[in-house]
Amino acid sequence: MIETERLQLRSWQPADEAPFAALNADAEVTRFLGGPMSRDQSDELLARIRSHWQQHGFGLYAVEVKDSGAFIGFIGLAIPSFLPDVLPAVEVGWRLARGHWGKGYATEGARASVRCGFDELGLRQIISIIDPGNAASIRVAERLEMTRGRDRIHPLSRARLSIYLKNAEDAGSSRAAP
Repeated sequence: MIETERLQLRSWQPADEAPFAALNADAEVTRFLGGPMSRDQSDELLARIRSHWQQHGFGLYAVEVKDSGAFIGFIGLAIPSFLPDVLPAVEVGWRLARGHWGKGYATEGARASVRCGFDELGLRQIISIIDPGNAASIRVAERLEMTRGRDRIHPLSRARLSIYLKNAEDAGSSRAAP
């Protein structure tokens, strides 16, 4: 678990499944992610998230607002196997319910996840893969002081994706090489 000023990044619970499915069914939330998901597709995604945790020892956390206890989505680190061209890599990602946009939660949780990736996991670099039209996520990457790398093309959708990067030595990580 990671705790920030306003958020708990925690393990997934059965009670998260329905609000996660609602979030994934929201056309605006999934606008840059391939569109709304059915409940079965959302459940499959959650199964993959849980499997990633078991396989790698890190992953996407369920996110809860500390003041209210409300589940609002996910933030964390994952291996972006959907884009083989960037591998080996670890991506910081976020997906929040629309009612919680614009409050700085994505930046707050992603910043804590990046810090964990560098300081606890010893990662050398963390990326973020963002649709170039997703101005809000680009602003989050910029607030994380990530720099834009070379764009890539998704192998199935053929969509252009922007790659943002942050290196451990640029982050002041305690594990960064001298």
